[in-house]
Amino acid sequence: MLAELFAVMAPVLTGAGLGFTWIRLGQPYPVEFVTRLVFNIGTPALVIASLSGAEIDAGSFGRTMLATALVISAMAAMTWPLARLLGKEWRVLLAPAMYPNTGNMGLPVVLYAFGSAGFAYGITVMVTVSLFQFTLGSVMASRGGNPLRTLARTPTVYAIAISLVLLLTDTALPQWLANSVDLISGFTVPLMLITLGVSLASIQVRSLRSGIGFSLLRIPVAAALAWGIGSLLDLPPLAQGILILQMSMPVAVFNYLFAQKARREPEYVASLVFCSTLLSLLYLPLLLAWLM
Repeated sequence: MLAELFAVMAPVLTGAGLGFTWIRLGQPYPVEFVTRLVFNIGTPALVIASLSGAEIDAGSFGRTMLATALVISAMAAMTWPLARLLGKEWRVLLAPAMYPNTGNMGLPVVLYAFGSAGFAYGITVMVTVSLFQFTLGSVMASRGGNPLRTLARTPTVYAIAISLVLLLTDTALPQWLANSVDLISGFTVPLMLITLGVSLASIQVRSLRSGIGFSLLRIPVAAALAWGIGSLLDLPPLAQGILILQMSMPVAVFNYLFAQKARREPEYVASLVFCSTLLSLLYLPLLLAWLM
């Protein structure tokens, strides 16, 4: 079991470690360009490549999306008591509580732990979180805006729609297109991991005690909600396990960027990202040992 867990965590640590070391050596890294590349090209290609050929029925796909949305909503409701316990304003903790790092950390862990069958569910959770984060999250950060316009400008939305059509009609992509999408999607996960390491190396961390306290409170709450909601919706065991794993991931780095944009204590949110990511190195192997 230890060898299996190490095999799962080693690629994640290696990819993030490369990005962290690259920045510490003083090398340049175009974070904005890579982020745009990953979210506008890589992630949509990864969604289509993973879901179009996945052995997942439309019902399970829809219930997994619904379960993810309900967990996110429940975590939003839990923000107020968490804020009271930590003595912080609830608006500061809202996004970090709602949006875990289901992308550049969650997807690699799911892929190496559960293979292609589980990866389809991991993608489903990730795209649901992304839809919330880049619509509601963007509106919250800008204190205004048109969520429909944001949706229309999100390529992942179109990738989800295409994948749903392929799933519902049991249609396969032409081989030349499937090969092209698969090739393009291949750079997404490695770049996600490297960018995670770059982001962690670039964050100035303060309030470590509060950051650790938030993580110790959020993780069991998110896991319990994912388990309960997954059970209520009668998710397949694999889908329920991946929902629990994905929603227990550390705080997403994008929450720090949104906090900067909204000017809501970005240094504190940076500590939440940093502390939760470090703690994940301790609790993720235990969670994986239980789920696997």
